[in-house]
Amino acid sequence: MTIIDGKIVSEKIRQDIKKEIEKLGIQPGLAVVIVGEDPASKVYVANKIKGCQQVGIKSFSYALSESTSEEELLELIDSLNNNREVHGILVQLPLPNHLDQAKILERIEVKKDVDGFSAYQMGKLALGQPELTACTPSGVMQLLKEYGIEISGKNAVIIGRSNIVGKPMFFMLMQENSTVTVCHSRTKNIKEICQNADILVAALGRANFVTADMVKQGAVVIDVGINRVDGKLCGDVDFQAVKDKCSFITPVPGGVGPMTITMLLYNTLKAYKLYGK
Repeated sequence: MTIIDGKIVSEKIRQDIKKEIEKLGIQPGLAVVIVGEDPASKVYVANKIKGCQQVGIKSFSYALSESTSEEELLELIDSLNNNREVHGILVQLPLPNHLDQAKILERIEVKKDVDGFSAYQMGKLALGQPELTACTPSGVMQLLKEYGIEISGKNAVIIGRSNIVGKPMFFMLMQENSTVTVCHSRTKNIKEICQNADILVAALGRANFVTADMVKQGAVVIDVGINRVDGKLCGDVDFQAVKDKCSFITPVPGGVGPMTITMLLYNTLKAYKLYGK
């Protein structure tokens, strides 16, 4: 069993991004917008800004009050859309309940959608013409490739069908010639389906959902979940019970997590190269 170290792979990619930015002699810009005082969101935003500083991306940070109106937020996004120094825009989720999340995200110019959530970017991915792809599943694909894990011809099972992970993960694995099954809350016989997976991706947000009896001997297990139980972080996979059955497995923390922000930085540079020159 090999533990997939997301920290090492993340650092390697960040160094590559930094070198490319230095070689190009430019400074891509990433704008990060946070509304309200959610503690976890504030930590994520701080980590994103720190990542920008590490690789040479110029960060624009906007911390708005909980009472910010939808009109005010949309006006800010419009101004960032028109700012030529900004190549990527990220609105930190979740937003306060009085704001229409879908409307806010749709307002971001698709060429600056470094989260890869827009209908345009998701559609390009579905057509096999990816431009800016969702960060977390992109990170998963980088981990698989970095560790030399064969994807073509393998049976892959994804647990979870979110727009952020499950759906883009489906298209990415399929485009690498994997046979992909997506399980969700209405799926019957999830255990039996998972037992046939050569690659199992857990992204449902339920602590320790994947148990040893769900995992095929020698499978690759990718744990996207981040849950807090009794004050400690854990994934969607019961790591201790499952690890001895795997050929490869990602830990939580330290597996997929570090890759998400790294792929955001990667997308910001890519947005500059695709659209921002």
